[in-house]
Amino acid sequence: MTQAKPRFRTIEEYLDYDDGTDIRYELVDGELVEMPPESRLNRQIASFLFEVFLRLGLPSRLLAIGTQITVTNRKVTARQPDFVVLSQDCADALDGANRDVITSNIPSPTLVVEIVSPGNPGSENYDRDYIEKRKEYALREISEYWIIDPNRSAVTVLALNGNEYQEIGCFQDNNFIISLVFPALQVTAKQILQAGM
Repeated sequence: MTQAKPRFRTIEEYLDYDDGTDIRYELVDGELVEMPPESRLNRQIASFLFEVFLRLGLPSRLLAIGTQITVTNRKVTARQPDFVVLSQDCADALDGANRDVITSNIPSPTLVVEIVSPGNPGSENYDRDYIEKRKEYALREISEYWIIDPNRSAVTVLALNGNEYQEIGCFQDNNFIISLVFPALQVTAKQILQAGM
């Protein structure tokens, strides 16, 4: 017997849900979307970024892997970026939360990073990270959004300008990443894309 996936009308319903498994989900338009297991490279890149920001002087309590964030969409949606730099206010609000989810009543993080799964323009993976999440994170007023694309050997940095993102640059090879939020950052696209190698 196949069990129907539940539909959620509110973030609170989703936060209260537990299917008793370790399956990772994102909530998209009120429906659970099973996330595939992270590739080893994706985990290495996220861990490398954690280390980079620690060396930059950020405290570990502002750095997150696995934190979800609710976003504005047609229906109730919660995304799980690969890496997040929390604002101080965001971290303070999460300290008392029951779940590691940045809900709409919690201040937005400073930076979200998505590591793109394989796919060409028009594919579900490509459109989700390059189009949908770009709009959603902008509406959440997240200062910077990075799209790390190992298949295209590129790191795209987007900065919030009003209610949409403006591309700061698409960095490859030994080009240093330019971040308006973290101007002291000293890391190249190649270092990020080859994390752990």
